[in-house]
Amino acid sequence: MHITPVVPPLRPRLLAAAAVILVLAGCGGPAPSVKSTPPPASGHWPAVTPADPAAANAVLMRALGLVGTPYRYGGNTPDSGFDCSGLVNYVYRDMLDLRLPRSSSELAAMQGPRLAPGKLATGDLVFFGSRGQVWHVGIYVGEGRFVHAPSTGGTVRLDHLDGPYWRDHYSGARRVLH
Repeated sequence: MHITPVVPPLRPRLLAAAAVILVLAGCGGPAPSVKSTPPPASGHWPAVTPADPAAANAVLMRALGLVGTPYRYGGNTPDSGFDCSGLVNYVYRDMLDLRLPRSSSELAAMQGPRLAPGKLATGDLVFFGSRGQVWHVGIYVGEGRFVHAPSTGGTVRLDHLDGPYWRDHYSGARRVLH
């Protein structure tokens, strides 16, 4: 008689843990503690005019033009690929000659106004994390959407802030363009 061992259903939990690790690997680093309210429900995104519409438009167009670029941990150019903070740094440096901190946690900690979700304007940085820690960043492009480099094996893409994963991990926003 052959006895088959009983294995508890760990696969879903392991897959979820692996997914979290992949995202964390993309934009890790020591992170400041951040609390924020979740973004508004779908369809409730007020149009906020950026302080510098020309600069915001330049950031928007450059970020959208990089959609499809491969993700690469530590990457910071279209040729090498991007991680989340590498994408943010590249766009602002390329379009506005603006030098920003390199990691998502350093970006979240930089000086500047912290924004309520309903006050987001094109070009603002949006942050994600959990348990008070920031580990991911993207560029807000308007209408509740943002461009980011999400994870290993992926590409730069456009997502909705109110998507289930991003809504649950939203941790705040900062205005870069004053």
